[in-house]
Amino acid sequence: MRHAAELAVKEINAHGGIRGQPLALRIMDDSGRPEVAIRIAQQLSDDPSVVAVIGHLNSSASLAAGRIYGEARRPLVMISPSASSPDLSGINPFVFRACPSDLSHGAQLARYARRMLNARRVGVIYLDDDYGRGLRLSFATEFRRLGGDVIEEDPMLSTTSSLEPYVSRLRQSGGVDALMLATDLGGAMLALREMGRAGVHWTTLGGDALSGIEKNGPLAEGVRMSVAYLVDQTGDRNAQFVAAYARSYAGERPDHRGATTYDIVYLLASVLRDTGPNRRAVRDRLARVGSDLRAFEGVTGRIAFDAHGDVPAKSVVIGTVREGQLIPEPGQ
Repeated sequence: MRHAAELAVKEINAHGGIRGQPLALRIMDDSGRPEVAIRIAQQLSDDPSVVAVIGHLNSSASLAAGRIYGEARRPLVMISPSASSPDLSGINPFVFRACPSDLSHGAQLARYARRMLNARRVGVIYLDDDYGRGLRLSFATEFRRLGGDVIEEDPMLSTTSSLEPYVSRLRQSGGVDALMLATDLGGAMLALREMGRAGVHWTTLGGDALSGIEKNGPLAEGVRMSVAYLVDQTGDRNAQFVAAYARSYAGERPDHRGATTYDIVYLLASVLRDTGPNRRAVRDRLARVGSDLRAFEGVTGRIAFDAHGDVPAKSVVIGTVREGQLIPEPGQ
């Protein structure tokens, strides 16, 4: 997110900035913790020089901070590139996101598992937070609707050190056709190591919080992941972005969070050119993007907000880890 935002700001300022003024970027770290996010939201809301917030990254921090931005004395727009909890939809008029919600990710993963993998029995291990619970619920609901059987739904925490009891119980119950990991990257790697020790080789699925798992060598080979953006997707705009990113950050490739952050910076720049820095005017114009104002075309696709600040038209695709890269599954 930081690298992509810095790249976008650098490009915008190289072309004259906003109404002749440079766009300034302030970096804040909420550590993914709601209590820290609340303090940061209060600081940013109280600073009259801040005109919009890009973030927060995860759902728990975004839910906590979003209420602060919307209820501040001078409310402040927040646009998250990656917070996908359904609970974020419509929490207040100043909160937007440019990524699909877990309802889209979970349902797409369930349809893929049932129709493309012909899975009948699945297990779910989920992170017991806003993200994990939302993804687990949307996946399990759709999988059952399609006639599949969810054998177990087992919670974990970020501090959980072993998933061996869950893996053993699933194996003893006859195994599963697929294991859904509604976890973060750390939780997924823990589950994959436990499966390896247990000698089981279930097809593994996960949401976009597994971003970066393709860099973890043979252990991650074959993992399927839902994303709203793939670095190799077609389009001149994306190709230009990926090339610029590679020039700025040698050896790196952007992920969905970075690409969406890049789009948000450019979207905000276009809005600020029309409205100036007035917070209310920025919010009101953003809310019209995709309704009576033209949708924004970015590297991740079309951004068009609905009445809840969501982007329901953003599509979700399934990628598979193959030799260190995330490759789109055919037939989508």
